[in-house]
Amino acid sequence: MTRKSATLALVFTATLWSLGGVFIKSVDWNPLAIAGARSAIAAVFLALALGKPKIHFSWPLIGAAVATAATMLLFVSATRLTTAANAVVLQYLAPIHVALLAPRFLGEPTRRSDWAALALAVVGMTLFFWDDVSPDGQLGILLALASSVTFAGIPLCLRRLGDRGGQTEAVLLGNAILAVGCLPFYFQGPFPNMAGVGGLLALGIVQTGLAYFIYTKAIRHVRALEGMLIPVIEPIFNPVWVFLFIGEKPSGMAMIGGIIVLGAATMQGVLAARGR
Repeated sequence: MTRKSATLALVFTATLWSLGGVFIKSVDWNPLAIAGARSAIAAVFLALALGKPKIHFSWPLIGAAVATAATMLLFVSATRLTTAANAVVLQYLAPIHVALLAPRFLGEPTRRSDWAALALAVVGMTLFFWDDVSPDGQLGILLALASSVTFAGIPLCLRRLGDRGGQTEAVLLGNAILAVGCLPFYFQGPFPNMAGVGGLLALGIVQTGLAYFIYTKAIRHVRALEGMLIPVIEPIFNPVWVFLFIGEKPSGMAMIGGIIVLGAATMQGVLAARGR
């Protein structure tokens, strides 16, 4: 995979991730049960995609697995305890952590153009969710901040694995950990109907399994920061699908913020494809 194709793969990954909002709305179940079932299905999909997965344990692989499981769990918990906008905006502070840690952790420099794209992304994200961001739910806000740290840990640890491989196996293990950890919540309340089961399959196979399979292949060919900043378009696409399928129209401020985020991701993507 070339840097250019890896960049396009990251855009496709973000598009798949963004389908979560639409599919989750079709599942009437405990949120933590949804998260666990989604990960269980994703783990099976990834195991089948790998054929015979061989997990060679190392601290970067374990770190990536724990970061994957923790990110999904923290984000779902944060959205229950504060607004969804708070959870999204705070989680996508992750590129800042990567920008600060990648030079020392991976030897990947953070350039001026990176900081410019990062600043644009943060401003655009804030504008996009401006109407919905609030100080409500202090515990949820803390969990969302924690999820930004664990989210940053995913590309950092996957990149640290390097040429030894195991990136997809790490994400498989992370999804398996979350699936097992959420077992007690599967039995709280009635099980989802057939439409909900279809939504869970779409979440597990497409929105999580396929998305992470592509992401783990692409992250080997780009810097960790690029692996965070290019997919930052994901929360911008999410309301687009909701608008197209449900009819919820974003505000003018949100549209301006979305354009800025897309501009930041495009700038980072072009530079990544050119190898700069």
